[in-house]
Amino acid sequence: MDLQDQLKNLFPDHEPSPEDTIEEVAHELYVQKEPMICKFEKRKGKATTIIEGYEGTDEDFKILAKEIKTKLSVGGTFKDNSIIIQGDYRDKIMTILKEKGFKVKRVGG
Repeated sequence: MDLQDQLKNLFPDHEPSPEDTIEEVAHELYVQKEPMICKFEKRKGKATTIIEGYEGTDEDFKILAKEIKTKLSVGGTFKDNSIIIQGDYRDKIMTILKEKGFKVKRVGG
């Protein structure tokens, strides 16, 4: 006996209302005119890729950071208005950002 049958037994006169479908609107990121900076650094002997220069809100930048981390399957963080990705992924990050419509400038090495 599933939950629907149990509810019908408890409340025989109840008519279930049709479920309202809520359409989720995809959140659109602010695309700026100035290029974002994608640079390479070594921190504590480990390679890191740093993305800076986003002019939108912090929430949009955090969403962008999460999307990049999940697409590349790498670790990283959002700190001090920059995204720090573990490893040297400048080329892949630049292609992801260009697909989204951002201008990206490569800095370093």
